[in-house]
Amino acid sequence: MAAFEELWNRIRRFAGEEFYTVQGLPFTYEVPGNYLVITRDGNQINRSLSKTNFRKAAEQMPVDGPAGLRARQGSSYTWAILNDSRISAGFW
Repeated sequence: MAAFEELWNRIRRFAGEEFYTVQGLPFTYEVPGNYLVITRDGNQINRSLSKTNFRKAAEQMPVDGPAGLRARQGSSYTWAILNDSRISAGFW
């Protein structure tokens, strides 16, 4: 559990920076609480991604792409964030 909290703290720390989906689409996110709000092309995506969603996805990592996280909300964004070296930092 402590390892996930470290991961979650990195997710929070890099909020507002640009990330990319596997298709190369840029996006940013905010962490206003125990969830993320994704912004792409200047518009917020109408779905928040919970801390629990990231915890469950992190338990599945590493996976080759978003399809490996299909059971998770916003799998394209979740995978892109977790797979980014700023976030994964050697976890997988």
